[in-house]
Amino acid sequence: MELKSLTCKLAGTLSILFCAIALFGQAPKVYTSGEIYQSLKKLNFLGTVLYVAAHPDDENTRLISYCVNGLNAETYYLSLTRGDGGQNLIGPEIRELLGVLRTEELLAARRVDGGKQMFTRANDFGFSKNAEEAISIWDSEKVKHDVVWAIRNVRPDVIINRFDHRTSGSTHGHHTASAQLSFELFDKAAQKNAYPEQLKYVDTWQANRLFFNTNWWFYGTQENFDKADKSKLLDLEVGSYFPLLGLNNGEIAALSRSNHKCQGFGSAGIRGEQTEYLELLRGEMPKDKANLFEGINTTWSRVKGGAAIQKMMDKVMTSFDFTNPALSVPHLVSLRSAIEKLEDPFWKNRKLNEIDQIIVACLGLFIEADANGSFATPGDSVRIDLEIVMQNKGNVALKGYQVKPSMLGRSLDTLLMQNGKILLSQKIKVDDKMDYTSPYWLRKPGTEGIYHVDDPKLIGLPETPRPFKVAFQFEIEGQKVNIERDIIYKYTDSEKGDVFQPFEILPEYSVYTQEKVLVFAEDRNRKTTVVVKSNTEEEGGVLTLEVPEGWTYSPSSYPLGKIAKGQEVSYEFEINPPSNTSSGDLIPVVSMGGKKYTDQVIAIDYDHIPLQRVMMPASAKLNRIEIKKAGNKIAYVMGTGDEIPASLEQIGYQVDLLQPSDLSLSKLASYDALIMGIRAYNKHDDLKYKQQVIFDYVKNGGNFIVQYNTTGRDLVMPENEIMPYPFKISRDRVTKEEAPITFLAPNHEIVLSPNKITQDDFKGWVQERGLYMPNSWDEHFVPIFACNDPGENTNSGGLIVAPYGNGHCIYTSFSWFRELPAGVPGAFRIFANMISIGKVNKP
Repeated sequence: MELKSLTCKLAGTLSILFCAIALFGQAPKVYTSGEIYQSLKKLNFLGTVLYVAAHPDDENTRLISYCVNGLNAETYYLSLTRGDGGQNLIGPEIRELLGVLRTEELLAARRVDGGKQMFTRANDFGFSKNAEEAISIWDSEKVKHDVVWAIRNVRPDVIINRFDHRTSGSTHGHHTASAQLSFELFDKAAQKNAYPEQLKYVDTWQANRLFFNTNWWFYGTQENFDKADKSKLLDLEVGSYFPLLGLNNGEIAALSRSNHKCQGFGSAGIRGEQTEYLELLRGEMPKDKANLFEGINTTWSRVKGGAAIQKMMDKVMTSFDFTNPALSVPHLVSLRSAIEKLEDPFWKNRKLNEIDQIIVACLGLFIEADANGSFATPGDSVRIDLEIVMQNKGNVALKGYQVKPSMLGRSLDTLLMQNGKILLSQKIKVDDKMDYTSPYWLRKPGTEGIYHVDDPKLIGLPETPRPFKVAFQFEIEGQKVNIERDIIYKYTDSEKGDVFQPFEILPEYSVYTQEKVLVFAEDRNRKTTVVVKSNTEEEGGVLTLEVPEGWTYSPSSYPLGKIAKGQEVSYEFEINPPSNTSSGDLIPVVSMGGKKYTDQVIAIDYDHIPLQRVMMPASAKLNRIEIKKAGNKIAYVMGTGDEIPASLEQIGYQVDLLQPSDLSLSKLASYDALIMGIRAYNKHDDLKYKQQVIFDYVKNGGNFIVQYNTTGRDLVMPENEIMPYPFKISRDRVTKEEAPITFLAPNHEIVLSPNKITQDDFKGWVQERGLYMPNSWDEHFVPIFACNDPGENTNSGGLIVAPYGNGHCIYTSFSWFRELPAGVPGAFRIFANMISIGKVNKP
């Protein structure tokens, strides 16, 4: 009995952590009377929904908002991955850093629609064509563990899958996998022999129903959907207007979805009737097909002792004064006392957390803990400024506070007066062994498919719990109420006003190389710059490098001397490559006081998310490759963003970034090649007015290279007008980076000159071979290579070439934007051949 009690207590605590952790570095939430009353309605509803999909932006924000704001259900979105394998339309972050950005965009979306956010440890390794591959790469037992863990933590009555578990191969494998896992584990979460190690923290749980959130898209056409049998479908009218919030559900959904900015998902608000369809997969069909929770007890009577609470709740609801919410506080405090006596710790903890927020909102109680800097290092002293203001009338006293984890604080007995400001200050010392603040899933290396997390209680959380909090002890209407606040850092910007940032623990030094990949096309020495940033007032460090065998560098070290806190200082090293091909890592190392610092602290800073600091290894990749090239000067039109220009400069090209407006025949005449960055024809509408200029440039001897674009309405011109000769872009892709390559034109100039391309040049590729490959083209084009994923037809559209006048047109959908920045030697050699075509041995 004692073990079960402990398990229930931990389960409730973990559930609250999932609710509260999404607030780091945010401006304090200000509630209107309407929003307070909306929160009361949610307090009066004891039902939970878990929505399951694969990635950030997969979620149906319209349905999530409806469940939260229309049904008043506690609603969670479980995204199996953090979207690490996608692309970024707003900045340079890719892979792990993109995962951090997309995590924060999901949290921003949930702050709008009112849902809560969870994850598994699964790594978005890139596009997958079937669920079997996805689950295998993820490590099936670990990702299954995490889905069961999520179900047991939040105890959903209803689980909703975004995707169909029966359609493997017809959509992204991650999508189908998310649905298959949810379907498989629906019952397993209730079985004690499934992941029994979890039962130290949570109880088993059986959800009532499992649905698939279907729509016409899954039927191919609207016509097919209209004809389909809907006897097993719920049809929910979700186009509700919420007068307490002043918004239609469709407007909230659009505002929420528009936070997925790095994916370009800005959405228009929709008003009027809107229907969501849910296909029943498991459990009993509701008799009322417009009621998701029909037959499920969502009142206080589902909890032992809840009948008395229901009566008190009804009284609070009927007596609420929209002009003076503080009048409800005495009733809310009595209600809180009754909730605190509940035997069920899960509902007790969840509802205590909700009612405490409501009481604070009714009182207009402003509580803030502000550090005197945005970060500290282990051993530092930090001043914490506390501000408490009660903006409505109430019977409230501040009895004390404690700073966690130091537990420093003081006892008080200060009566709060309306609009009276209490200002306090507390100094704390950061423990010398305090962990640095960084995303918990990135602290140790994972695998291609799964992140490594040591602490099982962290699994599923969207962010790392912050190191410091302040626990305030209040007495409200004679009852003790504890309110916690994360310590934050706040400053005033001349344009933005108050800016809030998380308070974090950073290493004394961070270090990085300005170039993440150093490619040596010859055995000549070259210089590189290492930047050291000090986060401390101490001095005495030394900067050195670690390089692979056969490589050398000079000077051997730099004494750092005095570097002001927050200052960055650059140091130049000369790197000497070996004469033969070689690769490895260059690692900058700062040594001081017996410690070594080899990590970079990367800031991810956008207006729509809190500032994120991410610690990543500071290593750079060294590559000594054998490469030849013809031509020197390149014009590059950036599309949605890539690092190819910097990569080409590594092997000696002069790359000038041009805008479409810069393209003229006279301007282009001096360039050996004009290259379009990824999705350039999806981004630049004015390119359609420059096509004749480009074609004339090619006729005169220039080389025109276009990297992949996507089809659809954002393509700025018909695809058959991108080149002088028509071709058709498909959605075909080859996701296996090790997929075998067939040489279709082994004697073509691109294969032979100036670098002889062999199978070795396709080794070591990352994430994929190519995407959105053409599947048909004019006879003037020559396909050079072919490849395919296992069991699929051969795809020959990765690189097609056509002569035009004195120049050449090349369309290539191989993933150069991944391969070149990753330092793949063969990718550089093939790309150099594309640029050089027609120019070898020419003056």
